[in-house]
Amino acid sequence: MWLCQSIFCMLVSSRFRLLSPHISFSFLSLKNHTPSRLSFSVAASAMETSSPSALFLCGKSSAETEIAKSLKINNALKLPNGGEVSTHLQSEISNFQLGEEAFNVNLFLNSLSTNRFGRNLIWSPRLPSTHDVVSHNFCELPIGAACVADVQFKGRGRSKNAWESPRGCLMFSFTLEMEDGKIVPLVQYVVSLALTEAIKDICDREGFPCLDVRIKWPNDLYLNGLKVGGILCTSTYKSKKFNVSSGVGLNVDNEKPTTCLNAVLKELSTTSNKFRREDIMAAFFNKFEMLYDIFLNQGFQTLEELYYRTWLHSGQRVIVQEKNEDRIVENVVTIQGLTSSGYLLAIGDDYQMCELHPDGNRYLSFTFFYCRGCDISPSRALEYISSSWKENINTVQNSFF
Repeated sequence: MWLCQSIFCMLVSSRFRLLSPHISFSFLSLKNHTPSRLSFSVAASAMETSSPSALFLCGKSSAETEIAKSLKINNALKLPNGGEVSTHLQSEISNFQLGEEAFNVNLFLNSLSTNRFGRNLIWSPRLPSTHDVVSHNFCELPIGAACVADVQFKGRGRSKNAWESPRGCLMFSFTLEMEDGKIVPLVQYVVSLALTEAIKDICDREGFPCLDVRIKWPNDLYLNGLKVGGILCTSTYKSKKFNVSSGVGLNVDNEKPTTCLNAVLKELSTTSNKFRREDIMAAFFNKFEMLYDIFLNQGFQTLEELYYRTWLHSGQRVIVQEKNEDRIVENVVTIQGLTSSGYLLAIGDDYQMCELHPDGNRYLSFTFFYCRGCDISPSRALEYISSSWKENINTVQNSFF
């Protein structure tokens, strides 16, 4: 599994994790299944070399190109732990011998129609981690700058796991700046939603069969029951603003070890058309910029309906196991949606509302507490129960593994 950018890091202050330590629960689905193998690639250990990582600094317009030149002249970009880098301008790409699988910077920039995001681009053929590049150099980069790599060998995963990301994966990270700490944890949902919507847009535009890429909360992407992507969002607090580094990883053209978009497309189509990483990344930023503006100006509630149509969990029945000294107490709850803080909103068979928090690495476990101070009223809870979500209880795909 590449897991270059994988899972839930809801950091809204200097590396402070937003998890309440109340009561720990393990979380199980009512569905019988075997845990699916995590997608992408195997953990890397011997991929690191002593050669500098080449960073190509690119811009969509002359203004962004000038920023790229300034970064190069000032030798501004660094890697964590003193890793060596060599910086080059977009105009120098032709001087290097690159394979056909190399990221096509011109194709990406020509497909980009944003005002902010993705216009300043760092591309590298091989890099420890795109997420480390943007987070370590956050103050040197314009807001909305992105970094993409063909291969990365220290991709950021949950619990600081390092993962190799093979060719064929789309791996990129970008910068955001936010002022309201209460909504920082929700931005990962906007990123996930923008990615699924971008894939739909490409399918519609190119006449591809629709690929039903779904969101597994909090920030994984699944296709036909297998994981094909993940999101990583981290933040630090500085000068009364939250510096958010958002990362995306998506299996586009690497069939092993599980599946990828093009493998599924090949099964559904008789043509030789394929998804291209550049198209997906450009479509993502085009969609994200629009959704992000809605999110900031109108709140996530405006996007909830679209989000719930895309995720896997509406009406999902799950068992929450409370560890109470030497006893384990099980409660069956039904997932209804999200709370205003971004956690799972569920309701028990006794109509008691609760909030589920993620924790752990391999298997999801939860902090669970009844929502006496929750942001949902009993009357709204009954509305949830009678909603169309309950009709989906038998059609929900897979579980939290």
